[in-house]
Amino acid sequence: MKKIEVIASGSTIEEARASAVEQLNAPEEAEVKIEIISEGKGKILGLFGGSPAEVKAYYEVESDDFEKVKAYIDTILRSLGINDSEINISVEGEDLRINVSCQEDYGSVIGRRGETLDAIQYLVRLVVNRENDSFKHISINVGNYREKREATLKALAKKNASRVRKYGRNVVLEPMNPYERRIIHTTIQEIEGVTSHSVGSDDERKVVITLEDGVKPLQGGGNYNRNRGGNYNRGRGRNGGYNGQKKAPEADPNRAPKKDFEGSLYGKIEVSNDSAE
Repeated sequence: MKKIEVIASGSTIEEARASAVEQLNAPEEAEVKIEIISEGKGKILGLFGGSPAEVKAYYEVESDDFEKVKAYIDTILRSLGINDSEINISVEGEDLRINVSCQEDYGSVIGRRGETLDAIQYLVRLVVNRENDSFKHISINVGNYREKREATLKALAKKNASRVRKYGRNVVLEPMNPYERRIIHTTIQEIEGVTSHSVGSDDERKVVITLEDGVKPLQGGGNYNRNRGGNYNRGRGRNGGYNGQKKAPEADPNRAPKKDFEGSLYGKIEVSNDSAE
């Protein structure tokens, strides 16, 4: 048997118990058990000291379910030429986290931009949720690929957000899966002056980074004082020229808008075979 548990706190035992049961979100047929960790202490004069009550809520599931999952993943890995894999499964509330480690090259398991790994994850999600609907989120990690991929995507978002903020031109990134787009959007939300949205559909859906409404680019395109070719603010010459300098081009109101930047290619992600990283 495997125990799935949650620890919660509250001002009273009853409040902590209700919070733990809600977070555990056990299936209706499961037998939820409660353990009191601490009954808590009230504050002195209602102002000082004191500690919250803590309880543990848990239920048990057959460990054979996880053995079936491991066997299923192992079968897939062997078909890819990986024969020495070690599969570890952990449970955190509604999340089932699966980590795969092996001595061989992870490339065939990860695939181009993680496409093979995502496909394996999708298949495992179908198998697990078909037999046990208590798990809402299932993730598979190979070594530390997910962590390095996330770091690369965050750097990509920040780099291109800086371009948008500087020049005011949209940046269109390459197509990404929902997990990767979510990382980009979350990172952009933390950067002042820029925003993001998704366009396209299915496998061609991509993120577009733009300036927020009302925000001006840090570097405009119409400052001729510092452009190559001379200073356009000097006095006119005899024939209407600019004392030997080039004449500033006039804006064409019918000119088509500048095209969006195309986002940078993804950086190469080196995946360590040491799953402890």
